[in-house]
Amino acid sequence: MIRKPAVGGYRLYSRKKDPKTGKRRNLGTFKSKAAAQQYEREVQYFKRVG
Repeated sequence: MIRKPAVGGYRLYSRKKDPKTGKRRNLGTFKSKAAAQQYEREVQYFKRVG
């Protein structure tokens, strides 16, 4: 899930909520939406391969 925080940039969050905190985990902050989308694809790829 990609969100645009008020401070700028784009932040990638996990799809599922963390059971301990009840919040989504921050997977990184990126300058462009394209960079965030690319990294999200990489994360999903390695979830299947690893």
